[in-house]
Amino acid sequence: MSTDLIRYDLLVQDALRSVMRKVLADAAAAGRLPGDHHFTISFRTKAPGVRISKRLAEQWPQEMTIILQHQYSNLVVDERGFSVGLSFRSIPEQLYVPFEAVTVFSDPSVDFGLKWEVDEFAPVHEEEQEPARFPTRPQPAAAGETPPARPGPRAARSEKRQEPAPATEESGGDAAKIVSIDAFRKKT
Repeated sequence: MSTDLIRYDLLVQDALRSVMRKVLADAAAAGRLPGDHHFTISFRTKAPGVRISKRLAEQWPQEMTIILQHQYSNLVVDERGFSVGLSFRSIPEQLYVPFEAVTVFSDPSVDFGLKWEVDEFAPVHEEEQEPARFPTRPQPAAAGETPPARPGPRAARSEKRQEPAPATEESGGDAAKIVSIDAFRKKT
């Protein structure tokens, strides 16, 4: 078998990230999420470019899951990532998350999900992190406080990550369908 010099796996990862980027950019432009849509986003807290407070980094040292639904503010999307204002235990925080740091993006309202493989050898930063500062814009009245991650399979209350169960014939296919980059890799 020949070597993949084109790196289709990386091209597919970028294409899947562009779906997330487009959806978040549309929500930022509209100032709200459409209908009943809501997003569950898990990301590596030590990935390069992630900006969260030291308090959050200590509470979630490896991975964190956030939920964007009714209570968020200042969602700003750029080419490399997104910034969002959330409250954790009534303390407002501004987070910046590069798209490359995201491990899971899902919209449970329509059973849609994307999952990216974590490069175990990717560099991580250990320096003290400060909250990101981004331009703000007015938000609709529905924006406000978001509670810390909820208990259950979509939450990350501890550093241990819980993943949704895959949809199977036995489970009736009720679980969210997650598209993993492995689905596009050629098996050898």
